[in-house]
Amino acid sequence: MLLKNSTSYMKSVPVAILALLFSAFLTPANAQTNEEDAFMIKALYDQVLTESKAYDWLRYLTKNIGPRLSGTPQAAAAVEYTRQMMDSIGMDSVWLQEMKVPRWIRGDREERVRAYGPRRFGAVELSTIALGGSGSTPAGGAEAEVMEVFSLQELDERAEEAKGKIVFFNRPMDPREINVFRAYGGAVDQRGAGPARAAKYGAVGAIVRSMTTEIDDVPHSGSTSFPDDIEPIAALAISTLDAELLHDMIAAGPVNVWMFSDCFTMPDVTSYNVVGEIRGSEFPDEIILVGGHLDSWDVGEGAHDDGTGCVQSISVVHTFKQMGYRLKRTLRCVMFMNEENGLRGGRTYARIAKEEGLNHIAAIESDAGGFTPRGFGCTGTENILTDKLRSLSQRWDVMSSYDLFLEPGGGGADISPLKDQDVFLIGLRPDTQRYFDYHHTDRDRLEAVHPRELKMGAAAMTALVYLLDKYGL
Repeated sequence: MLLKNSTSYMKSVPVAILALLFSAFLTPANAQTNEEDAFMIKALYDQVLTESKAYDWLRYLTKNIGPRLSGTPQAAAAVEYTRQMMDSIGMDSVWLQEMKVPRWIRGDREERVRAYGPRRFGAVELSTIALGGSGSTPAGGAEAEVMEVFSLQELDERAEEAKGKIVFFNRPMDPREINVFRAYGGAVDQRGAGPARAAKYGAVGAIVRSMTTEIDDVPHSGSTSFPDDIEPIAALAISTLDAELLHDMIAAGPVNVWMFSDCFTMPDVTSYNVVGEIRGSEFPDEIILVGGHLDSWDVGEGAHDDGTGCVQSISVVHTFKQMGYRLKRTLRCVMFMNEENGLRGGRTYARIAKEEGLNHIAAIESDAGGFTPRGFGCTGTENILTDKLRSLSQRWDVMSSYDLFLEPGGGGADISPLKDQDVFLIGLRPDTQRYFDYHHTDRDRLEAVHPRELKMGAAAMTALVYLLDKYGL
């Protein structure tokens, strides 16, 4: 971890001694530069915290447009809204990048799961939601004995048992992991690949424990995928509270489950990334990218995931425009489409960038919620990461007053396809302990986002862009 001048350390050292320490290491010219940077970054923070329109933009995106699953009219409305907004704040140019995206339909009737266990449990209705990419059951639903497994490997080992069953994937996110995204990564394979594996072995349906560390009654959606040679089966998530209940029922004796799903997939449809930029005054061919993904799941309002990242990125550009600050390098803002169930926006952007020979010196993504920012995680090819992280960390002491770390490990899904082009990838890292309480649920609404936390994230991104633009890498 590269953590410069932590606040706790600075508080323990008298101001006079700190001044002597800094004077020993800084030439007068460097000291003056450091003061100029500190003054400018304070001004940027002041501007964002008092004048940013990020929360207003998020309100329109969530309340007027709502959930924005790829291929839906709402996703198309979000494309047009952000295109107009980016144009109205005075970007030099705004354009669309066309692609084909999946069109998955949840159906007209709600998904249902009912478990029939030993007499002391009886029939229990479970809180459920279909996973994106799920198939449908027969019109009257599907009923079969449930088979509980805790990993894909266990399913492979018991493959012969799965035929004609409903497979229940019940591996929880590890609560011992401090980094909740690592806990998510350790469990999410059963959601993404489990239903297809179950279908391969002849299962008639799949149930997956929701991806959250909380034990509550809120089911979480998310993507699952079926290869072209496997017919999709119904794949439903149940709440963690009901996953615990179903586990207890199975432990007490055989359990049958009836499930219903009305989901289906249509042919791909046309959608777009939204791209805007302000051209650099000295090095216009060097691009700094900021962005988030415009699509969301079709439950809730897509506030934390990833409306906040979108409006924070636009706010970065807007702040420089409001202050009349002329950037040396080109600042490009990208609203990526289809992160949730395909990543086609990120792949399309990277393909076009490679075809056009673009030189991105850095790409910053916000896609971990609009909570209080803690710092930035960086990644890249091995030779890029070491050199560029060292270069940026040399300027990071000016950020000591803002308690933001800078360390290896991070980035974002949408910018990840740029890694092969030797782009330095950076992800905003907010406090994410509560993120998976909202992730892919009906809870992910505007009311879950605190306006000041949202603006603090936007300000942190703006300060980082200022340093990248002024000094390069």
